[in-house]
Amino acid sequence: MRFPLRTAASLLAITLTTAALSQTTLLALSKHDHTLSVIDPTTLKVLYTLPVGPDPHEVIASTDGTTAYVSNYGGSFHTLAVLDLVHHNGPHGLTFAGGKLYFTAEGAKLIGRYDPATQKVDWVLGTGQNRTHMIYVSPDLEHIITTNVASATVSLIDLQTLPQQGPPPGMKPPANMPPPPPGPRPTRRDWNQTLIPVGQGSEGFDLSPDGKEIWVANAQDGTISIIDYTTKKVIETLHSDTRSANRLKFTPDGKHVLVSLLGNPNLVILDAATRKVIKRLPIGTGAAGILIDPTNNRAFIAQTPDNKITILDLTTLTITTQISNIAEPDGMAWATQR
Repeated sequence: MRFPLRTAASLLAITLTTAALSQTTLLALSKHDHTLSVIDPTTLKVLYTLPVGPDPHEVIASTDGTTAYVSNYGGSFHTLAVLDLVHHNGPHGLTFAGGKLYFTAEGAKLIGRYDPATQKVDWVLGTGQNRTHMIYVSPDLEHIITTNVASATVSLIDLQTLPQQGPPPGMKPPANMPPPPPGPRPTRRDWNQTLIPVGQGSEGFDLSPDGKEIWVANAQDGTISIIDYTTKKVIETLHSDTRSANRLKFTPDGKHVLVSLLGNPNLVILDAATRKVIKRLPIGTGAAGILIDPTNNRAFIAQTPDNKITILDLTTLTITTQISNIAEPDGMAWATQR
């Protein structure tokens, strides 16, 4: 069953069979097998796997933890797969906010929003940028951040209160139009985009836990751009030697920043205060997705070329264990039953 996403993509609903979930589970994609693995985060055992579309890259769960959404990035389908994680029924960047799924569509140069209740895309906004890739939506739904890989920019998109639009400049209103009512001029709510130039290959990014800074990993430059969220300006560029960077994540305490590299055997760890690389941790051939466990002070790193997920202790910054036999893992997410 398909739902048109205008020029962006299509939505693919899949009929699945599944087992009962524990309260919180780890969702991990396999790009090789075209599946989603549901993993017990305590035992690190795969509970079961579900089929998705070709070349799955990112996964996010609904707020109630009952539904997973997967972006199938490659192939000829360009779909979002909807997976029921509880019952027997069943683009690129994804995030779930306010009960709706927000996504990016690189080819259409836009971001959009899908409403699970109506099974329709109810809002789209063009960025005008090439390869709009990853997305963040604030809890109040009024601020959006995207990275635009091929344009080497970051979009800061804010919902603002603006004056009501009048007639075009130079155009006289009709003779029979009544005069505007006395008092303040009517206002409207509309989106405003601020484009921030950063380094080449801007892809992985994260907002600091205090909400003050946006760190952007520039894969082609091997640099990290730091944006002041208030002034909307790049305040520092770190020459971190992080070429082929894929994802960047803050630790929950905001003290460290993790950067995964697709074409390098090291996980790069920076001190957020000093802006310095403090560790290059050998973990394998290369890595992609990073998922932070906020309750157990761990990070899960998807080692795509090595067919495993590595678990990093965020207190000691050392590897503790691994989840093996996940073919080409990439995007990961938490699903919490509420």
